[in-house]
Amino acid sequence: MGMSSSDHYFAEQPASNTAPTTHPVKVRKMNLMLAGDRGVFNHGDLDWGTRVLIENADVPTGGVLLDLGCGGGAIAAALAMLRPDADVWAIDVNERAREVARRTMILNGITNVRIASPDEVPEDVRFDAIWSNPPIRIGKSELHLLLEHWLARLAPNGSADLVVHKNLGSDSLATWLGSVGYRVQRRTSKQGYRILHVNR
Repeated sequence: MGMSSSDHYFAEQPASNTAPTTHPVKVRKMNLMLAGDRGVFNHGDLDWGTRVLIENADVPTGGVLLDLGCGGGAIAAALAMLRPDADVWAIDVNERAREVARRTMILNGITNVRIASPDEVPEDVRFDAIWSNPPIRIGKSELHLLLEHWLARLAPNGSADLVVHKNLGSDSLATWLGSVGYRVQRRTSKQGYRILHVNR
């Protein structure tokens, strides 16, 4: 049974009843416990796109990192464990996702992640790196607005790693990013997922 139209993972308030779950996963030699719930992307388990990103993107440098569209918090948790000295932001419009991400951090004893809605991030915060499995299904125009907003907040030498399946438009997204002034390198491709490494 699919989610109702009001219960997509990018809805602010999922309509389905809450059903918390916990899933142990191993990724990049790290053992993580991931919280999950209905109406939250991944529902606790680790999808292939997120796994490809975590296992193959370069470990970012710099002190301020962002998991854009954090869902249950898998990417933020991985960033926080790879870079315990960094300040990691995890943002999502979905209120339940933020609650699940908080549970993920508690389950793993992670204390260097700030979980917030997009409008709770102060305007002056700049990111040294962004990792994201972006919400392609919100539609091309909405996705472009989302990426333009957050990529503009990269620090001067910052970069973003975005994982997108080739059947969901990784090539067209790379072309568009180039057209709006970003340098894009197509990196690892596994299970059809490509990592787009984006610089100013």
